[in-house]
Amino acid sequence: MRISVIAVGRIKEKYLTEAIKEYSKRLGRYCRLDITELADEKTPDKASPLEAEQIKAREGERILKSIRDNSYVIALAIQGQKMTSEKFAETVEKLGVNGESHLTFVIGGSLGLHGDVLKRAACLLSFSDMTFPHQLMRVILLEQIYRAYRINSNEPYHK
Repeated sequence: MRISVIAVGRIKEKYLTEAIKEYSKRLGRYCRLDITELADEKTPDKASPLEAEQIKAREGERILKSIRDNSYVIALAIQGQKMTSEKFAETVEKLGVNGESHLTFVIGGSLGLHGDVLKRAACLLSFSDMTFPHQLMRVILLEQIYRAYRINSNEPYHK
């Protein structure tokens, strides 16, 4: 299976970069992983709702251009479905069994995802009602994908 992660914003913190490298390496034995980093828009401190929507629209255009036509898109969104790690693993496995050979996970910028990106997604996934920095979310997502493969392979890791 091919897993793509499309993420808005650069990772600046070394500890996050190292974690991403580690999970990317671990995932190499289970899937083909590629991560696409897209530029984020500068957001003024007191952006109006119109400015915020325009920023999300520009980021959304870049995201949509990066998604392959044949990919099953899962957008990370606070209003998405919450799953246990076991349910997430089951979902990944079912998608593969049902012929989905390319999953694309989308992580928006600090303002979230534009409505057009949410419409393109086949699934909206939420990890929590809490808000996380989008840079940290990339690490959390990769860890959960790795955990899903370990669960599906009946290998020790998930406790």
